[in-house]
Amino acid sequence: MSSPLAARIVLVTGASRGIGRASALALAKAGAHVIALARTVGGLEELDDEIQKAGGSATLVPLDLRDFPALDRLGASIFERWGRLDGFFGNAGQLGVLTPLAHLEPKVFQEALDVNVTANARLIRSLDPLLRASDSGRVLFVTTGAARKHTPFWGSYAVTKAALESLALTYAAECAHTRVKVNLLSPGPLRTRMREKAMPGEDPETLRPPDAVAPLVVELLSPACPRNGETITFGR
Repeated sequence: MSSPLAARIVLVTGASRGIGRASALALAKAGAHVIALARTVGGLEELDDEIQKAGGSATLVPLDLRDFPALDRLGASIFERWGRLDGFFGNAGQLGVLTPLAHLEPKVFQEALDVNVTANARLIRSLDPLLRASDSGRVLFVTTGAARKHTPFWGSYAVTKAALESLALTYAAECAHTRVKVNLLSPGPLRTRMREKAMPGEDPETLRPPDAVAPLVVELLSPACPRNGETITFGR
């Protein structure tokens, strides 16, 4: 079996379900040691069981992304154990509530901002020295077409994902002359819990499962990937 990520250390947020879970498993199967971060302990333990069955290995990090001091400490913990980080998949996201902007509760918007933007900014700050210590650090953030469509009622998700895109592409520009590569992935409609929440009347069986995008995640986090500052749309 091919192991393009053999001996690589890769952090995945939102790893307990959906795209994060599928990608964490695929990364482990490709040889990476996965640092799996999520709020749900049970989901992380189930993922760990699957990774071990596949012959891979993982470190579980039960953590709420809104615990910003813990994100600051995470970089130090990774440094103490491995001294570097080869990949970071910023997958975790918050949909918020589909509602007119004038009706959007400040608390709901703040939660989406915290998870989709601030947490990733704090993780960049915490992980950047570790990524630069790798011989080929790779970073990938999940975005959405909604960030550029300005669809009514999607404000909390669209606005915060647009901010994430700016954050990621600015970081990519700052890394242009380093060994670190930073990109965005727009996975499109997949059979996830977030999609079900956003589109409750949709037949999930008409959608591809999260596993479908996992090989692309592995490719974009592999040392051989030369892309930087790009938004890659799955299926195109």
